[in-house]
Amino acid sequence: MPLHPQAQAFADMVAQQDSAGWEDQRPEEARIAFAGMTERFGDAPDLARVEDHDAGDGVRIRVYGHDADSPSAAVVFFHGGGWVLGNLESHDAVCRRLAAFSKCTVVAVDYRLAPENPFPGPVDDCYAALKHIVDHCDALSIDPNRIAVAGDSAGANLAIAVAMKARDEDGPTLQFQLLLYPVIEPKFETQTYVQFAQGYGLTRATMQYFWQQYLGAAPGESPASKMPLAVPSKAISLAGLPPTHVVTAEYDVLRDEGESFARLLSDDGVPTTLRRYDGMLHGFIHFAGLFDTGVLATEDVATILRKKLH
Repeated sequence: MPLHPQAQAFADMVAQQDSAGWEDQRPEEARIAFAGMTERFGDAPDLARVEDHDAGDGVRIRVYGHDADSPSAAVVFFHGGGWVLGNLESHDAVCRRLAAFSKCTVVAVDYRLAPENPFPGPVDDCYAALKHIVDHCDALSIDPNRIAVAGDSAGANLAIAVAMKARDEDGPTLQFQLLLYPVIEPKFETQTYVQFAQGYGLTRATMQYFWQQYLGAAPGESPASKMPLAVPSKAISLAGLPPTHVVTAEYDVLRDEGESFARLLSDDGVPTTLRRYDGMLHGFIHFAGLFDTGVLATEDVATILRKKLH
């Protein structure tokens, strides 16, 4: 379908600003700009409990909880931003909405960013945070038998890596994973990468930059580009990963790889569902304050989480 009018208005606004791409800014400058953009378009509902905790080794977590008489299901959320941008604040509204709609406790992880901390640093931080959450489930009022991982964009890539480590290292048992327009692999010649290379928010040049910062070198030159924890499609098998729901956006360079990964999961016996939101851009759930479909999609995935975890 055509680009949704709200998405078109957003794309036009970005184009009119004529601002430098993320790849044209120093990381510290880009982080400030990203924070300002997410604050401007956020919409954060109030919750009964929002608490920050130290998960060790400089990693913070933020717990979005509810008044409850018993431990609740939990969604451990890893934010997007190309492994270079984002923090607890940038995705605060996303996590609040997800917690409010799903009635789960959402725990956001503030992992260290590239290029200062390239792969495997963010993966290690996220997995350590998951283990910390499970080890402290009583204090956090979380049921350790009802935990999912989730993330948007690069955060979805980290969610997959965490699920792989949990599977391979006899770690915490995960009941589900939610992948919102996931980053899967540094291949930039898919149909959607070519079709939506420019003019639709997330560009091919930006993704090439993000991958290089994360891997520590251009993908073709980095040994990490062959490692499944960085590039999930390189895994010999995806069997044993938790049931998965994948969300993609029609006008997104990442659409093809996200949908291809959903097929790989299904082929390896992982119960997998896929939902493409037509007319939408990358990040539409993040910017639900601008996109009505972003709110509807959050409600959709929250319903799935309730069914899988409650």
